Amino acid sequence: MDQLFNRKYIIQGLFIVIALILLGKLFYIQIISDAAFVSAESNVLRKIYKYPARGAILDRNMKVIVQNEPVYDLMVTPNEVKPFDTLALAQALDITFEDVRKNLKKARGKSSYQATPFLKQISVQSYARLQETLYRFPGFRTQDRTIRHYPDSVGGQLFGYVKEVSPTDIEKSEGFYKPGDYKGKSGLEFSYEETLRGEKGVINTVYDAHNTPQGSYADGKYDVNAVSGERLISGIDMRIQKLGEELMMNKVGAIVAIEPATGEILSLVSSPGYDPNLLVGRNQGNNYMEFIVGNPYRPSLVRPIMGYYPPGSSFKPVDALIGLQEGVIDPNTTFFCPHYYQAGNRKIKCEHFDGSISLRRGIARSCNTYFCYVFQKLITKNGMKNQRQTYQEWRDKVAKFGFGSKLDIDMPYERKGYFYTADHYDKIYGKRWGYTNVISQAIGQGEITATPLQMANAMAIIANRGYYIKPHLIKGIGDKNLVKKEYVVKNYVGVDAKHFEPVIDGMQDAVNSSWGTAILSRIPDIVLCGKTGTVQNPHGKNHSVFIGFAPRDNPKIAIAVIVENAGFGSTYAAPIASYMIEKYLKGSVSGGRAAQVEWMKNQNLLPLLIDKTKKIKLTKADSLLLKKADSTKRIKDSLRIKSATIKQTVTTKPKELKSVIIDKPVIQK
Repeated sequence: MDQLFNRKYIIQGLFIVIALILLGKLFYIQIISDAAFVSAESNVLRKIYKYPARGAILDRNMKVIVQNEPVYDLMVTPNEVKPFDTLALAQALDITFEDVRKNLKKARGKSSYQATPFLKQISVQSYARLQETLYRFPGFRTQDRTIRHYPDSVGGQLFGYVKEVSPTDIEKSEGFYKPGDYKGKSGLEFSYEETLRGEKGVINTVYDAHNTPQGSYADGKYDVNAVSGERLISGIDMRIQKLGEELMMNKVGAIVAIEPATGEILSLVSSPGYDPNLLVGRNQGNNYMEFIVGNPYRPSLVRPIMGYYPPGSSFKPVDALIGLQEGVIDPNTTFFCPHYYQAGNRKIKCEHFDGSISLRRGIARSCNTYFCYVFQKLITKNGMKNQRQTYQEWRDKVAKFGFGSKLDIDMPYERKGYFYTADHYDKIYGKRWGYTNVISQAIGQGEITATPLQMANAMAIIANRGYYIKPHLIKGIGDKNLVKKEYVVKNYVGVDAKHFEPVIDGMQDAVNSSWGTAILSRIPDIVLCGKTGTVQNPHGKNHSVFIGFAPRDNPKIAIAVIVENAGFGSTYAAPIASYMIEKYLKGSVSGGRAAQVEWMKNQNLLPLLIDKTKKIKLTKADSLLLKKADSTKRIKDSLRIKSATIKQTVTTKPKELKSVIIDKPVIQK
């Protein structure tokens, strides 16, 4: 018992001795010695974020099409700033004295205690000058970053752009984003933001009293390395992407090319486009307002997935397939074409007098009369009194081809087009309506619009003889080339494979026979199957449309081309498609067709636009030129009036242009 009592006091004594030693050491550090005080005053520990490089994007041939370049931000913590030589800082950064004061005031408005950007993306030269004198500017430090670079300077709408996060972005990110961070705002940069952005790192850096970094705290024990974003491998073939944008220069429209077997998008062109490098760097905001917002032809509208166009005659193969599947026609069914189709009091003109015509020739000749009869038979096959219900059934069958709904491409802001249901027509006509009210849909006009993506996808379905895989831009993610599950599923449209051959026969003849409508799109040694379309445009000249695929057997590419205000589909859209296809399949455009490519690049089909805010007088020579223009057309291709303040589409006849108010026109002869 005594031993236990003695042990108790021994242990208590040890605790007392240890406590006295610690108290003594603390007294010495805080009262007697000033070493710790001097050290605390002379050193500051800061968390320096390391921003990861965004993942690169490659094309299908493993060519880098989106990469990174290093830049530097100058950061400032206002409450740490001491009086400094403002002029010296301005000279080092190549900015004005007023810019320094304005930027510092702006930083104080954001936060006095947190580092905020003072000047973003300074040049390498400014960075080098600044590093030599940074110790003279307490409260300032540099921050390494990377910015995007697009080596080929194409695909502005395709790739999108990266921009500093907004307060809303920060709020929705659940703590991931902080002020000064960047994120993808459109295109692939937006769709794959979480994959591309990577993870920020942290370096706990010690700075001395001269604002000079002394290295990582505790030899980096508590640092976190930045993790770069994962790369993306796209299905884009940059060779035909560049060619497509060149062919669509000075034109309004879209091109979509798809590999039918995989659904991978080979090219996605929206025109007018823009160089994505314009939306990188310190001039991003100004360039956006000038080249995007200020462009009257609306490059911000990604036409391949947002543009609404009646499919026109390019819709006829789909209607033919449903007619064959439903048994209302067979390949040998003929109708008589007297140059028009009469439905009640409605008369639809046909471009040709075809007489008795069958399916194959009807497709090759794009006979409106033939397909109006096909539509009539489809809608009345269950009797005249059941047309409403039969129309809805037909509409649902067409919808399986992707019309009237989104295809869920991996790009933001895709639109679904419109394709009226029976209920919608009930609101217009009541319960008493039939095929004569909606006959325009037989030839892809009326109350049906589609995006170019939907049209190209319809061609992929025909090329595959009955199914499609959802169109997508990215074919592999990361080093493992992961593919999203939905991009390997075959979506069948409910038409038997046997019915595709007679339709494809007609599409082959449209390009390769002497009576076809797309003979200008023939490709040496390649069997191209296609269909032209001339789409009615209530605002001016008709749109030129072509859809097709090649080769006929084991197709490698399906395509849709739309050129606004270009007239017949055979004139512009069909040749453009053929150049794209030949470039993809052969690697180049052969023989004399190469000269045709250069001619096409130089064609200016931009619709005439004006600004009614200023008056000018046309010269006598200009007036004579305008008088010579065809008075029934908008204006000949040789007459183009361009303006930096263009706003309104002109649909007046040229003889009336004398009274039109325009701003500093340039009339090109």
